[in-house]
Amino acid sequence: MTQASVCFIGAGNMSRSIISGMVNNGYDPKLIYASNPSQPKLDALQADFGINTSNDNLAVAKQCDVIVFSVKPQLMEQVCNHLAQLDLSNKLVVTIAAGIPAKRYQDYLKQPIKLIRTMPNTPTQIGYGMTGLHAQDNISDEHKQICELLMQSGGKVVWVEQEDELDQVIALAGSSPAYFFLFIESMIETGIKMGMSEQQARELAQQAALGAAKMVIQNPEQSLATLRNNVTSKGGTTAQAVNTFEQGDLRGLVDKAMHNCVARAKEMAQTF
Repeated sequence: MTQASVCFIGAGNMSRSIISGMVNNGYDPKLIYASNPSQPKLDALQADFGINTSNDNLAVAKQCDVIVFSVKPQLMEQVCNHLAQLDLSNKLVVTIAAGIPAKRYQDYLKQPIKLIRTMPNTPTQIGYGMTGLHAQDNISDEHKQICELLMQSGGKVVWVEQEDELDQVIALAGSSPAYFFLFIESMIETGIKMGMSEQQARELAQQAALGAAKMVIQNPEQSLATLRNNVTSKGGTTAQAVNTFEQGDLRGLVDKAMHNCVARAKEMAQTF
């Protein structure tokens, strides 16, 4: 498949993550455009990846095959209204914004569109991303392949049948890197309190997290409980730590946090 020309409306962290993954995996930077009202982020993208940049959303959208909306939800209506004057019938519209339902974009853009909603996460920047995708009924296989190509350049993708399943994707993948960062951060803080240097504590915690994740991936036939039990000798140090987490209802806290994440996504869908 030939590479499509792609423009990113908005040059924030997620646009940078996806663009980085695309370029690092061989996507032609001459086919990538980014627009943003302020210049510093555009300058950084151009310097780091050699892509095209502009302050004019309309200009870049007009000349590209794929338009990727990467702006804050509260700005989406304003940005889309500005592009409504374009004929979008032959373009693929991709959005990475959380919470805004697909039907709202058609209202914002004042015309029927071909839309794929996606929910990537920031590890896309280093090739370990996880992106959920949902296509409207009018999306061709070719457009699905184009969107997959964009998102797979930064990691793995999963298609969901129902649009509201993207809320679960947000809780499990889109937002979850922050959960793990918080957990590792807490471990490092305690390590420092115990007398380790910050560098030692961080190196130990981050490598343990990496190793644990790789063991999960490389042992798909084993349950998480089995992997956990393999490190947990009865009456030993690990058992004492795990029991402390269980007594503090870690599972309940995770359940509550993820449900609150989904609830916020649904609230945003009503707001915008």
